[in-house]
Amino acid sequence: MDVDLFVAEHGADWDRLGELVRRSGRLSGPEADELVLLYQRAATHLSIARSAAPDPALLARLSSLVARARSAVAGTHSPAWREVGLFFSQRFPAAVYLSRRWWLASTAAFVVVSGLLAVWVAGDSDVQASIAAPEEIRQLTAPGGAFESYYSSEPAASFAAQVWTNNAWVAAGALVLGVLLCLPVVFILWSNALNLGVSAGLMADADRLDVFFGLIVPHGLLELTAVFVAAGAGLRLGWTVIDPGPRTRTAALAREGRAVVAMALGLTAVLLVSGVIEAFVTPSGLPTWGRIGIGVFAEVAFLAYVFILGRRARLAGETGDIGADQAGDLAPTSG
Repeated sequence: MDVDLFVAEHGADWDRLGELVRRSGRLSGPEADELVLLYQRAATHLSIARSAAPDPALLARLSSLVARARSAVAGTHSPAWREVGLFFSQRFPAAVYLSRRWWLASTAAFVVVSGLLAVWVAGDSDVQASIAAPEEIRQLTAPGGAFESYYSSEPAASFAAQVWTNNAWVAAGALVLGVLLCLPVVFILWSNALNLGVSAGLMADADRLDVFFGLIVPHGLLELTAVFVAAGAGLRLGWTVIDPGPRTRTAALAREGRAVVAMALGLTAVLLVSGVIEAFVTPSGLPTWGRIGIGVFAEVAFLAYVFILGRRARLAGETGDIGADQAGDLAPTSG
C-alpha cells in the first residue's frame, strides 16, 4: 500500500477527528455523532495500516489519535440503537459485499449440482427406485401429498419459529465449521443440493414441477441466499487457515472470525424474514404468481441492500470488522 496516498486520502478525516477530540467537552449533538463516526473510521484505518503498511510514523500517529478519540467517545456514549443502526446500515452489508466472490461461487456451484441431480432423478426410474418405493414417492408428490402439506402441517407462528431455528443452525454450521479447512461447508452445501435436486426431480417426474417452484421460490430464494452467504463466509474462513496472506495466521483468523460473528448476527435477521414468508406466504391461498412475486421482491431487496448499501459502505472504508477498541490490541510482529 502507498503510505503517502493513504495519508493524503484520509488525512483530512484524522485532522477533523483531532479537532473534535480537543473540543470533546463542548460538542453539539451532530458533532458528537461525527466524533463517533470519525473515531470508528480511524480505528479501521489503524487496522488497515497495521496489516498492510506497518509504517512506524503512521502507526504512532494513528495509535495516539485512536487512543485519545476512544477516551473522548467514552464520555459521549454511543446509544445502543445507534450501534444497531450502524451495524445493519454499514457493517453487515459491507461484510456480505466483501465476501461476495465466495458466496456467488457457492451459489453457482449449488445451482449447477442441484439442477443436474434433478435432471438425473427425473429421467431415470432406477434412480427413483433407489430413493424410495413407488408408493412412497406417490405419497410425496401427489396433490395434497407430503411435499405440499409440509408447509401447512403446523400453526403458522410455530412453523415460522421452527423453520427459523433450523435454518439458523444450518447457517451457523456453515459459518463456524468452515475453519475446519472448508470441508464441513462443502458437505452442508452438498446435503442441501441433494435434497433440493431429488425433490425437484421427483416432482418433475410427476409432472408437478410448477407446484414445486410455486412452493419453493417464495421463501427459498432468500433462505438459500442466506445459506450461500454463510457458506461463502465459512469457506473464506477456512481458506484463511490454509493461506492467511501477509498477516500472521492468528491475526488473519481473528479478523475473519469477527467478520463471521457479524455475518451470523445479520443472517439471523435475514432468515427470520424468510421463515415468516415460508410460514405465512408459501402455504397461503394467494395465487402462485403472487407468492412468487413476494419471494422475488424479498430477494431483490436483499441483493440491492448488499450491492448498493454494502458497496457504498465499503467505499467509505467499512470492512465489516468491529472497532479497534472492541477488537483489542494487536501484539507487534516483525515485518
